[in-house]
Amino acid sequence: MLKKIRSSYIIKIVFSFLIENRKLKLIKYNKILQNDLDINLIYYKNFSGRHIVYETNRKGREYYNYSEQPTFIGEYLNGEKNGKGIEYEHGILKFEGEYLKGKRNGKGKEYLYKDKLIFEGEYLNGERNGKGKEYDESKGEIIYEGEYLNGVRNGKGKYYNNFFYHQLVFEGEFLNGEINGKGKEYFFEELIYDGEYIKGERNGKGKEYYKEQLTFEGEYLNGKRWNGKGKEYNYKGELIFEGKYLKGEHKGIYY
Repeated sequence: MLKKIRSSYIIKIVFSFLIENRKLKLIKYNKILQNDLDINLIYYKNFSGRHIVYETNRKGREYYNYSEQPTFIGEYLNGEKNGKGIEYEHGILKFEGEYLKGKRNGKGKEYLYKDKLIFEGEYLNGERNGKGKEYDESKGEIIYEGEYLNGVRNGKGKYYNNFFYHQLVFEGEFLNGEINGKGKEYFFEELIYDGEYIKGERNGKGKEYYKEQLTFEGEYLNGKRWNGKGKEYNYKGELIFEGKYLKGEHKGIYY
């Protein structure tokens, strides 16, 4: 019995030495890392290659593969990101915001290279969910603002074009990242179409405008006036055609 107690005690001492040695290797791996983390040895934790060094009971820093650059700085709860924090990739800012149970939850901001803001809005279970704004990578101007579901555009939103100058080109409904439902198109901030869409194209009932003047109202299929009733108007708003459109041909009354 006494031998068993002694052997178990020796095993505990050996394992304790190995664990402490592993901790010291992480700290001594790089002098810069050592200077940053020496005071936090007590709160050190290792999760399958993910090294968390706690500055307090809640705040900490996360490192991968003994790197000297942190991948995350923020708040933890039970070993998971929980609260406010900042993510990095090779020392470059990638995300700052709120977390719950290790995932992005709440408000946050995404960044590209050189701290370029590309998205700000709401998250749920690690994905964009709720209201948000997307930004152009080069100019930093808004290209979309609206609603998201499971990481893609879903619900009401506005889409902007930055080719000539920053201008609104569409506002309406989105489904699975595509224009779908009711919406309005603009050209140089003037309304040119108001109607229904399916998978990004005009489908269903709609109206066309030129210089804010109604020029056509009728039905569309795959982006074209097609196989349904329609009316055309001149620049004065006078009716000039009423009838059906079938495979690009007009059948009806001309005025």
